Amino acid sequence: MMVRITGVNLSAIDLNLFLVLHAVLESGSATGAARELHVTQSAVSNALARLRDVLGDPLVVRSRRGLVPTPRCEELRPFIASAVSQLQLALEGGQGFKPETCTRTFTVAGADHHGVSDVPKLAALFAKRLPAALLRVVSIDYLVERDGLTTGAVDVALGPPEATGPGCHAEPLYTDDAVLLVRRDHPRIRGKTLTKALYNTTKHIDLHLAEGRPGIGAQQHARILKEHGLTREVGLAVPHFFAAAMAAARSDLVAGVPRRVAKAFCDMLPLRTVEMPFPSPRMTKSLIWHTRTDADPGARYFRSLVVEALRE
Repeated sequence: MMVRITGVNLSAIDLNLFLVLHAVLESGSATGAARELHVTQSAVSNALARLRDVLGDPLVVRSRRGLVPTPRCEELRPFIASAVSQLQLALEGGQGFKPETCTRTFTVAGADHHGVSDVPKLAALFAKRLPAALLRVVSIDYLVERDGLTTGAVDVALGPPEATGPGCHAEPLYTDDAVLLVRRDHPRIRGKTLTKALYNTTKHIDLHLAEGRPGIGAQQHARILKEHGLTREVGLAVPHFFAAAMAAARSDLVAGVPRRVAKAFCDMLPLRTVEMPFPSPRMTKSLIWHTRTDADPGARYFRSLVVEALRE
């Protein structure tokens, strides 16, 4: 039986071309793909040219951000990512998973504060247990844009259990509350706890972590402010916790951040922490993954490492 996709004879295509396209999409450049595949950049360019001829589409075009996919390529992307992931899982499953020799790439998605407080712990354990593998950390935007857990572009995500989507599982790792970061020589904020009056009259930094919008934590925070008769005047909105910390260190703005990462920011920048004028709720951070990798030995081993490194 001959398989055809959009009028193209699949048996007549060198399937290695799709591996090259997958590497280009993941790295965003021909140079990065060549490095990952251990081939020359010209070999990557030639493979893309052949696939363009077969599919009748440019597939990727140059931009200031590197190579970006065309609409047709975006349609193909999740199927290619899933096929590559499933093939890798099948090969590892047949041979039996061996952590000490595994050369697989394991990808974890999370906000940048996880990169400060959680990734160092995970990286240290990962290097000991999976010495030949690659740990890759991507942003929440990458996770959302690629539908990473469903397509296989991301193995696990770190986030609140409320972020668990269809077909996904969540395992609690730890709970954390929030504190305010203020510059050490702030002219108005002197004590260890911000008064309600100062909270209402001080400008705040808002975090828009995914797709330029406030996240689940912001929604919960807004409900609490309403309960306590407080208002929050936002003077700056940023996509990263580190950007919020940098701005707070150089202005009179204040930034609410997880307590778990606040100490690291205070060690790096001229900042100090101040308690909220209300009991800050504790939010659960979970390990989130998709059903499609639930039973895979390698994925299960990686999840166990994350739990061991981060669970309190």
